[in-house]
Amino acid sequence: MSNGSDPAAVLTALDRAQDAFEMVGRGRTAFEDGITADEDWKTQLTKACRLLEVVDTLQSQDGYYTAVIEVCFGAVERSIEAYALAMTNDTLQEFQDHQFSYERAHQIGLFERETAEAMKDLYSENRTESYYGGGRPTQRQAEAMTDLASAVHQFAVSQIREGGVCLCD
Repeated sequence: MSNGSDPAAVLTALDRAQDAFEMVGRGRTAFEDGITADEDWKTQLTKACRLLEVVDTLQSQDGYYTAVIEVCFGAVERSIEAYALAMTNDTLQEFQDHQFSYERAHQIGLFERETAEAMKDLYSENRTESYYGGGRPTQRQAEAMTDLASAVHQFAVSQIREGGVCLCD
């Protein structure tokens, strides 16, 4: 790991982050408001709601296109995962691969094959370029992803038999 030359501030922050995720010895834990933790599908759904709220906040600030695009892809995935977890015997552990959500969306009947494949292609061709590549995201891309994330979320919510969980209502 470290040869002793890493900055103390980085090592201290890393230790603090690791402790924070372990949630050990820090007193009462303050969880994010709105995230439902009683069932995995509700957790994923409410995470999607919160991500869409972040998108709205970023869009109102204008110009954070990279962040908007990234958060929108996350909201799409969480929405699909929520549907899959609510309506099948899938487990959260099965969704560790980002592209699996898109494949599963067709397998379980949420979207037609062509739609699911188009979303998967959009992710694999553009999310990677937007996030890791040298491309500069545009306002049009951010707005289009916002529309897609909202539409997928609303559709997934409408297909889940148990209602009353979505924070967007």
